Amino acid sequence: MNKALDGVRVLDMTHVQSGPSCTQILAWLGADVIKLEAPTGDITRQQLRDLPDVDSLYFTMLNCNKRSITLNMKSERGKEIFTDLVKSADVLVENFAPGAIDRMGFTWERLQLLNPRLVFASIKGFGPGRYEDFKAYEVVAQAMGGAMSTTGFEDGPPTATGAQIGDSGTGIHLVAGILAALYQRTNSGQGQRVTVAMQEAVLNLTRVKLRDQQRLSHGPLAEYPNEHFGDEVPRSGNASGGGQPGWALKCAPGGPNDYIYVIVQPPGWAPIAKLIGKPELADDPDWSTPLARLDKLDKMFALIEQWTEQHTKFEVMDKLNALNVPCGPIMSTRELIEDETLAELGAVVEVKHPQRGSFKTVGCPIKLSDSPVQVETSPGLGEHNPAIYGALGIDTAELEELKAAGVV
Repeated sequence: MNKALDGVRVLDMTHVQSGPSCTQILAWLGADVIKLEAPTGDITRQQLRDLPDVDSLYFTMLNCNKRSITLNMKSERGKEIFTDLVKSADVLVENFAPGAIDRMGFTWERLQLLNPRLVFASIKGFGPGRYEDFKAYEVVAQAMGGAMSTTGFEDGPPTATGAQIGDSGTGIHLVAGILAALYQRTNSGQGQRVTVAMQEAVLNLTRVKLRDQQRLSHGPLAEYPNEHFGDEVPRSGNASGGGQPGWALKCAPGGPNDYIYVIVQPPGWAPIAKLIGKPELADDPDWSTPLARLDKLDKMFALIEQWTEQHTKFEVMDKLNALNVPCGPIMSTRELIEDETLAELGAVVEVKHPQRGSFKTVGCPIKLSDSPVQVETSPGLGEHNPAIYGALGIDTAELEELKAAGVV
């Protein structure tokens, strides 16, 4: 069966997480992604290793379904080979520091001359302007994109989220831009420049907080549990941030992740009241309407928690879902990696690896009915040098010479 991106060749010059997360999605969707690495390899091959002399999980989980070649872009012969690679590529993706590709001698203007159909996609920390040349990492992007100032509890410090919204969140934004550029190329015949800044990607994911910043000018945010409001959106703990109140409630047996997140919608209050043994609250005018409960959400959730603490989070999930009450147990990383349903869905997959035996990783979250994804292991460093360079007319003897000279 053909894949959605069959015939699309991606030259992947990315490293660490933001870029590789983007190109891995493209590979899963069927593109031929050629990961171009320095002869020493992507730094994450060595970072956070759990086994000596084996590619780290950091690398393997971000580079599945790709092919790997090595090339020294500082050498003149390396630049010549890169020129040939660009001519045959549909997409070039990079996440180097600002200006790095230009300093290699490959400005956007030159790339366009080499291949007018090329889509040149980049991830940067920030857009043009004051922050343009600053370095950005995952939590820096969270800090400067509005996520940290609005995450955590009111009496605590700004807090980073465990979801990699700065890196992988930016990567998926870049996927959207690349696919849009490829689609436009089918009509225009021309490639184009695609850029996504990490700060702006996080900001896009934090838009509801900008909504609330503007609502503050008309008074306190009633759905927030905070007692005091200044002129900035406060940290609001586990409040839902939407129109329906929600909170994380303790469950048995009381472990660090024995919690369930419960949302109380207007139709849900009566069945919840009956379930927790307080049926009289369903018709009590002090409790029966969302407006009546609004100034005592803490008391409402405390009442529900008295009941949830007597049951496991999965028991609570079953009982509340039977009443059509939205809820979700707080699932730990161990529970996620061992969850049978996620395995059946392909959301968590086990992949064979030539050195580590196997490893578990996330599957492709994008499901296409006519383009199923089979997750394959990450490539060894330079594993595909012979095949890819051979297609450029570089035979085995020359490849050995280039290796000895430090070009590949």
